[in-house]
Amino acid sequence: MTLAPERPTSQTFDSLEPATGQVYASFPVQSADEVEAAVQRARGAVEWWQGLGYSGRKDKLDAWKAIIAQRLPEIAEISHRENGKPVGDAQLESGLAVDHIAWAAKNARRVLGPRRVPAGLMMANQAASLEYQAFGVVGVIGPWNYPVFTPMGSIAYALAAGNCVVFKPSEYTPAVGKWLVDTFAEVVPDHDVFQLVTGLGETGAALCRAGIDKIAFTGSARTGKKVMAACAENLVPVLMECGGKDSMIVDDDADVKAAADAALWGGMANAGQTCIGIERVYATEKSYDGFLAALTEKAKKVEAGVSYGHITMPSQVDIIRDHIADALAKGGTAVIGGGIDGTLVEPTILTGVPEDSKAVQEETFGPTITVTKVASVEEAITLTNATSYGLAGSVFSKKRGMEIARQLRSGMTSVNSVLSFAGVPGLPFGGSGDSGFGRIHGDDGLREFTRAKAITRQRFALPTPIMSFDRTPKTDNLLLKTIRLLHGRG
Repeated sequence: MTLAPERPTSQTFDSLEPATGQVYASFPVQSADEVEAAVQRARGAVEWWQGLGYSGRKDKLDAWKAIIAQRLPEIAEISHRENGKPVGDAQLESGLAVDHIAWAAKNARRVLGPRRVPAGLMMANQAASLEYQAFGVVGVIGPWNYPVFTPMGSIAYALAAGNCVVFKPSEYTPAVGKWLVDTFAEVVPDHDVFQLVTGLGETGAALCRAGIDKIAFTGSARTGKKVMAACAENLVPVLMECGGKDSMIVDDDADVKAAADAALWGGMANAGQTCIGIERVYATEKSYDGFLAALTEKAKKVEAGVSYGHITMPSQVDIIRDHIADALAKGGTAVIGGGIDGTLVEPTILTGVPEDSKAVQEETFGPTITVTKVASVEEAITLTNATSYGLAGSVFSKKRGMEIARQLRSGMTSVNSVLSFAGVPGLPFGGSGDSGFGRIHGDDGLREFTRAKAITRQRFALPTPIMSFDRTPKTDNLLLKTIRLLHGRG
């Protein structure tokens, strides 16, 4: 059900349309008491939701994803208005989210259900089993750049695992969050399984302190540290999906035209506001000229405000402008673009940018790509790994793609494509370093929202128990012989 605060809040905030700056909708800034009340209502629904079992929850989730699929144009239009991305891109995003709901619902029993575990010869009298039990109530703090797809990687998997969810969407896209909660309420109208809380940063902090069982956060590393600090007060476990500074490596034998097309999409789609987007390209000497020529030619056909939308968060424009200016001041060249008109940023390709520049080391989160010539793939790998981030990336190579991908310090890599791992529900999604920790999607994503529960059951009693004060020297000698027999030979 959608959140109905016990006491109406006196404060509100507006979500704006990036394209016009006009108010799209207004929402309450909910207080700490209201957030805590929402968590308590969710806790009251846990027993019912878990009581449905895997099959019952699958039925509900399948019904929900059917509603979303049938009404994709509706949520795409809301996302277009609030986030600023083209309707087609918003529809693609929501469609991928639907696929993840389906996968989580279908695979939860297989991944999380009870299974036997070999007990080993030392514990041969024990029957061992393992299962994964839901936390209870999970808080999800969502981002604005992919306001449907990204939080769904936590929401759908947490629900399928048996948790209830309290969702705090970004203050830039609260209407998207409300739509998701409202459509779920059409399937589950009488239980507070999935609820909405809205507000600014203080509301997110309140959620961390509201007696929640786990927090799944997506956003910047800087904000993520604040979330972790708030959760640490009560030892609340966290999942951190933070930013990236992802690169593409273009090998000697790469299809440079395909690589250029992928880099352009990976770097410019959603106005470059993609944590797994391509912000850096390292092309070998043999591939550099062909790649840069193809990328530049394709970029000429990409138009800000048409091919992609406005920068959603106005303050990000200053960061993008600063990164471009810093790159140029340090000797870089804008092969194409570099201009900014309000919240529209031209497709920008930068070359000759030194590695210590902001455009290379810091997350730009705009439609900019640096292209750097390297002497070898080995140099490209070293430079790719030389940042504090470790999220994703791409490799274009006909012969060495897998070999190169395995050497990149990132949670995900696409070979001869870009961003494709995000669309495969069975693959885990997440990073390391300043990109965060924990995983959504896939088997790991389901387990992320559960506690492992180990159980042993004695099948028969041993003649002399080994875990007893009744153990005799004779038993000790027998135990020693057994250990040496099992493990004494290297």
